[in-house]
Amino acid sequence: MARILVVDDEEAVRSLIARGLALDAHRVEMAGDGAEAIDIITQAGGNFDLVLSDIRMPLMDGIAMALAAKRDFPDLVILLMTGYAEQRERAKSLENIVVDVLTKPFGLAELRSTVARVLEQTRKA
Repeated sequence: MARILVVDDEEAVRSLIARGLALDAHRVEMAGDGAEAIDIITQAGGNFDLVLSDIRMPLMDGIAMALAAKRDFPDLVILLMTGYAEQRERAKSLENIVVDVLTKPFGLAELRSTVARVLEQTRKA
Protein backbone atom coordinates (compact mmCIF):
# COMPACT_ATOMS: atom_id res chain seq x y z
CA MET A 1 0.00 0.00 0.00
CA ALA A 2 1.42 3.32 -1.10
CA ARG A 3 0.51 6.93 -0.56
CA ILE A 4 -0.14 8.41 -4.00
CA LEU A 5 -0.99 11.94 -5.14
CA VAL A 6 -2.99 12.06 -8.39
CA VAL A 7 -2.81 15.38 -10.25
CA ASP A 8 -5.15 16.06 -13.17
CA ASP A 9 -7.31 19.03 -14.10
CA GLU A 10 -10.21 16.81 -15.17
CA GLU A 11 -12.21 15.69 -12.14
CA ALA A 12 -13.60 12.60 -13.88
CA VAL A 13 -10.08 11.43 -14.79
CA ARG A 14 -8.78 12.07 -11.25
CA SER A 15 -11.66 10.13 -9.74
CA LEU A 16 -11.31 7.20 -12.14
CA ILE A 17 -7.57 6.95 -11.45
CA ALA A 18 -8.14 7.21 -7.70
CA ARG A 19 -10.75 4.44 -7.77
CA GLY A 20 -8.45 2.24 -9.84
CA LEU A 21 -5.53 2.73 -7.46
CA ALA A 22 -7.78 2.14 -4.46
CA LEU A 23 -8.41 -1.38 -5.84
CA ASP A 24 -4.79 -2.09 -4.85
CA ALA A 25 -5.37 -0.56 -1.39
CA HIS A 26 -3.30 2.56 -2.12
CA ARG A 27 -4.07 5.72 -0.16
CA VAL A 28 -4.87 8.31 -2.80
CA GLU A 29 -5.03 12.08 -2.53
CA MET A 30 -5.96 14.35 -5.42
CA ALA A 31 -5.05 17.76 -6.80
CA GLY A 32 -6.60 19.69 -9.71
CA ASP A 33 -3.40 21.30 -10.99
CA GLY A 34 0.31 21.55 -10.39
CA ALA A 35 0.11 24.50 -8.01
CA GLU A 36 -2.37 22.67 -5.76
CA ALA A 37 -0.15 19.59 -5.95
CA ILE A 38 2.90 21.58 -4.80
CA ASP A 39 0.89 22.87 -1.82
CA ILE A 40 -0.18 19.32 -0.89
CA ILE A 41 3.33 17.91 -1.35
CA THR A 42 4.83 20.70 0.75
CA GLN A 43 2.26 20.28 3.53
CA ALA A 44 3.04 16.55 3.57
CA GLY A 45 6.78 17.19 3.69
CA GLY A 46 7.16 15.27 0.44
CA ASN A 47 5.84 12.15 2.14
CA PHE A 48 4.35 10.45 -0.92
CA ASP A 49 5.43 7.15 -2.44
CA LEU A 50 4.36 8.38 -5.88
CA VAL A 51 3.05 11.49 -7.60
CA LEU A 52 1.07 10.64 -10.74
CA SER A 53 0.48 13.79 -12.77
CA ASP A 54 -0.97 14.83 -16.08
CA ILE A 55 1.40 17.03 -18.08
CA ARG A 56 -1.05 19.41 -19.72
CA MET A 57 -2.93 21.45 -17.11
CA PRO A 58 -3.79 25.11 -16.59
CA LEU A 59 -2.03 27.32 -14.02
CA MET A 60 0.97 25.00 -13.51
CA ASP A 61 1.53 22.04 -15.82
CA GLY A 62 2.92 18.69 -14.76
CA ILE A 63 6.44 19.41 -15.97
CA ALA A 64 6.71 22.65 -13.99
CA MET A 65 5.22 20.84 -10.99
CA ALA A 66 7.73 17.99 -11.34
CA LEU A 67 10.67 20.40 -11.52
CA ALA A 68 9.51 22.33 -8.43
CA ALA A 69 8.66 19.20 -6.44
CA LYS A 70 11.99 17.49 -7.17
CA ARG A 71 13.90 20.66 -6.31
CA ASP A 72 12.35 20.68 -2.82
CA PHE A 73 11.96 16.90 -2.37
CA PRO A 74 14.64 15.14 -4.45
CA ASP A 75 13.56 11.63 -3.41
CA LEU A 76 9.99 12.11 -4.65
CA VAL A 77 8.95 9.58 -7.31
CA ILE A 78 7.04 11.21 -10.18
CA LEU A 79 5.18 9.44 -12.99
CA LEU A 80 3.71 11.68 -15.69
CA MET A 81 0.84 10.96 -18.05
CA THR A 82 -0.31 12.60 -21.27
CA GLY A 83 -2.37 12.06 -24.37
CA TYR A 84 -0.30 14.49 -26.44
CA ALA A 85 2.79 13.41 -28.38
CA GLU A 86 4.41 16.85 -28.11
CA GLN A 87 4.03 16.78 -24.32
CA ARG A 88 5.60 13.34 -24.21
CA GLU A 89 8.54 14.74 -26.19
CA ARG A 90 8.88 17.62 -23.68
CA ALA A 91 9.05 15.07 -20.87
CA LYS A 92 11.96 13.17 -22.47
CA SER A 93 14.37 15.80 -21.16
CA LEU A 94 13.17 15.03 -17.63
CA GLU A 95 14.44 11.46 -17.41
CA ASN A 96 16.41 12.33 -14.25
CA ILE A 97 13.27 13.77 -12.66
CA VAL A 98 10.41 11.46 -13.72
CA VAL A 99 10.40 7.67 -13.78
CA ASP A 100 8.20 7.30 -16.86
CA VAL A 101 5.41 8.82 -18.95
CA LEU A 102 2.15 6.90 -19.22
CA THR A 103 0.33 7.49 -22.52
CA LYS A 104 -3.38 8.34 -22.39
CA PRO A 105 -5.79 6.82 -22.97
CA PHE A 106 -4.97 3.86 -20.78
CA GLY A 107 -7.10 1.23 -19.11
CA LEU A 108 -7.24 0.56 -15.39
CA ALA A 109 -5.23 -2.65 -15.81
CA GLU A 110 -2.39 -0.75 -17.52
CA LEU A 111 -2.52 2.00 -14.89
CA ARG A 112 -2.41 -0.46 -12.01
CA SER A 113 0.42 -2.53 -13.52
CA THR A 114 2.49 0.56 -14.35
CA VAL A 115 2.07 1.96 -10.83
CA ALA A 116 2.94 -1.44 -9.32
CA ARG A 117 6.07 -1.67 -11.51
CA VAL A 118 7.20 1.86 -10.62
CA LEU A 119 6.63 1.31 -6.90
CA GLU A 120 8.50 -2.00 -7.03
CA GLN A 121 11.44 -0.42 -8.87
CA THR A 122 11.69 2.46 -6.43
CA ARG A 123 11.54 0.19 -3.41
CA LYS A 124 14.52 -1.79 -4.74
CA ALA A 125 16.55 1.35 -5.44
